Amino acid sequence: MDGMPHRRKHSWEACPDTLFASFGDIPGSLCSPADDWPRPFRNLSYDAAWERLAATSNLHSIQFDASGRRADALNFQPCAETPSQDRYAVQQINIQGRIWTLSAVFDGHLGIHTVEHVAHHMPIIVREHLEVIAQKHGARPVPPPLIADMFAMAIRAFDDAIANDVLDLFPGGLSSLSELTDVQIQEVLDDQFCGGHNYTMARLCMYGTTALVTLVDPDHKNLWLANLGDCQGLMVSETGHKEWNVEIITRPHNGENPLEVERVMNEHPGEPECILDGRVLGAIAPFRCISCLGDTPFKQPPEFTRRILYNLYPGQHDTSPWEEFLKKNRTPPYISSTPEVTHYPLDPSPHAPRKYLILCSDGFTDICGTNQHAIVEEWARAAVYGSSSGLDGKSLALRLLWQALGNDPTSISRVLTLDMDSPWLDDISIVVQCL
Repeated sequence: MDGMPHRRKHSWEACPDTLFASFGDIPGSLCSPADDWPRPFRNLSYDAAWERLAATSNLHSIQFDASGRRADALNFQPCAETPSQDRYAVQQINIQGRIWTLSAVFDGHLGIHTVEHVAHHMPIIVREHLEVIAQKHGARPVPPPLIADMFAMAIRAFDDAIANDVLDLFPGGLSSLSELTDVQIQEVLDDQFCGGHNYTMARLCMYGTTALVTLVDPDHKNLWLANLGDCQGLMVSETGHKEWNVEIITRPHNGENPLEVERVMNEHPGEPECILDGRVLGAIAPFRCISCLGDTPFKQPPEFTRRILYNLYPGQHDTSPWEEFLKKNRTPPYISSTPEVTHYPLDPSPHAPRKYLILCSDGFTDICGTNQHAIVEEWARAAVYGSSSGLDGKSLALRLLWQALGNDPTSISRVLTLDMDSPWLDDISIVVQCL
């Protein structure tokens, strides 16, 4: 015995099209040098690589109008044993006969339940708030700053409702829990055998997601971006023949942003452990995210977690990881649900330079690394001026993913068919919108 872990054997390992990947060959890899390298992968043909990448990417496209405005989206995780926790949303919203466009990416963590809830309901919440503000203004245009305020209010209200809906199950709210036994709390929460409404609401508090949500107005003169967390927005603008400018138009809300660190420290004076190792209470990386997801423990007093979440079926058999940060939870909330809303003016004229809006989760920025601008510029040139046969009808988001993964069949094959049981890439969601 050599003490090395034994790799699962596949029948295709001895096939002529089998190659081997070394550590460092996988862009943005989650792997470790100790993961028994080199590892085999199947080298696919050009057409087979495109076909398999498309089949793995949960593609969606929508044509907005006859002018060519459209959006292409994908959600990619090559490890079949690990479902992606990313989601996207692309919708047109009809407000009093006028069409708004909403696009979004969500990067879930700890589980899929909350990110699925947010991806489904966020467009509904935004539409409801848009309807209210449109009714108030009648035929008058709504000023862009009011839309920005509405956007932030809609997201905050949505976030607040997740925890408040659970607290409303207990008359008297959080303070009343001290009068109830664990069994009494469990009887309220664990109603799976009679519809599961309470259980489903409470379960949302166990998980979390970041969000990057955008709106374009019906006249195509304004773009708003609401950002919570570390997803990224890029504006790709044509500046000349085969010349493009790539601009990052969002800021990450995590420990790499000194402004976010300073904000959290200022909100919790005298608590040096509110930021520990670049994480909130030493536990979670995004400083702003849709909460009451797995993030409720960072926004509510510790009693919420200890009395409600610990009593949610099947319970927490080992509470030590929770207690490690709950003991630091003195003055919640520590994670903000107030999005950073940015307004970006657009040129609606038919002769305006081409623009692409890219929304992506941090899995995409990971695979690009320091080459992101070059990757996006090359993708934009190929998307507009390329003449490669068979590419014209392909999703712009899929072409961007292909470019970032290496832009050749062997690189794509390495990512798609690597022989590994645990994820070797973070989840990747991309929305490309033609403006």
